[in-house]
Amino acid sequence: MVTVAPTEPVLWTPRHVYVTASAQAEPHGRAILDRLSAAGVDDITLLSGDRLPSLRGEDERATYARAKKTLAVVTSAASKRRPTPIPPSADFSFPLAEGCPGHCQYCYLAGSLTGPPITRVYADLPRILAGLDEVVGSGGVTSGTTARGHEGTTFEASCYTDPLALEHVTGSLAATITHFGTHEWAGPVQLRLTTKYDDVESLLDLPHHGRTRIRVSVNVAGVERFEGGTARVRARLHALGRLADAGYPVGLTIAPIMPVEDWRQGYADLLDSAAAELPVGADLTVECITHRFTPKSKDVQLGWYPRTKLDLEESSRSRKHGKFGAVKFVYPRDTMVELRDWFGAAVTDRLPSARFLYWT
Repeated sequence: MVTVAPTEPVLWTPRHVYVTASAQAEPHGRAILDRLSAAGVDDITLLSGDRLPSLRGEDERATYARAKKTLAVVTSAASKRRPTPIPPSADFSFPLAEGCPGHCQYCYLAGSLTGPPITRVYADLPRILAGLDEVVGSGGVTSGTTARGHEGTTFEASCYTDPLALEHVTGSLAATITHFGTHEWAGPVQLRLTTKYDDVESLLDLPHHGRTRIRVSVNVAGVERFEGGTARVRARLHALGRLADAGYPVGLTIAPIMPVEDWRQGYADLLDSAAAELPVGADLTVECITHRFTPKSKDVQLGWYPRTKLDLEESSRSRKHGKFGAVKFVYPRDTMVELRDWFGAAVTDRLPSARFLYWT
């Protein structure tokens, strides 16, 4: 299979920026301001306090439209800085940002974050990173386990954002990768993140020392059409190959898996395309996540994308309750078994050196 290198990476530049007073006092916050100015952003409001103005429009669509063009540079609350267990991906999550500039119609953040979908980036990054030392060695997903213990204590940086999407105006991801690669930790660690973007040039020469695994979220054309504002899948895969060539451990996050028309051939071609981009011997993992939604996320998604063709029909799904009673709608058992069996065999056949981490 012939791979095609994209010419220009997909970059997001906000139209409107708010910077809180506390963020202005942080060296990293001031560095973000310099990057925003260099990127040509001229609508930057320096706030006198730490409260963001309301972005509410006349209706939900207007609110969404403005929020998606807006970046807020803020500092983190203590509750946000605290590393949080995040199975099955990693031992802990921590925030570089909250919110994402992409326009994915199935967006899981729709049910996780409150208020207008503004993107917030944290100016007190050194303080956030300093708090990770205290939990090294205490995780339950990888740290101390038989199956994944060799990964060390794992930290997920893309639970509530896509850090690569924001990198050219924040520099936060490069700073975090460098910290993980050069800091003297109490035990083995790994930084993890997933992205739908392809601007990896600034990451290739960083001193990552193999402690950062970058995964790309990929899908077939029938699902990719729901992923507005992101890099195309072929560009993501090409970027993944470049990262692997630079010595990074890499991964595929196949999500959200949907049994769309001709899905077997589509996902088989996707796996073959990944194999064609990756160098021999790449340290590769695969994670598979099927599409699901909650009543809350469905309502928000339909408010944001009222004409969506995304399948949100509850009657064709199984109703599942989380450990705290939360309801989500997943594919019926027979469909899930069929998908899981097919992907297990297909990944083994087409990416034989990859480690299959989990299915959900």
